[in-house]
Amino acid sequence: MERTTIMLPHDLKAKALKHANSVGISLGQYIREAIANSLETQQDDPRFDDPFFADDAVFSGKAPTDLAKKHDEYLYGEVS
Repeated sequence: MERTTIMLPHDLKAKALKHANSVGISLGQYIREAIANSLETQQDDPRFDDPFFADDAVFSGKAPTDLAKKHDEYLYGEVS
């Protein structure tokens, strides 16, 4: 394991610590489990591979005038 320092708002840390104590685990274990669950959920999410959500490019040219009407075709290819 590697030691990592994170900054948490006071109220978030207090709630997390209270929950961790209530289930009998350390705050560190609770945070590790929460991160692991979040990453697992993200991989199971069908939107994860969706070009719409995966696209982080910034378009800087002329947009097609029919973009709103044909957005699925532009994102996913020919739509039947």
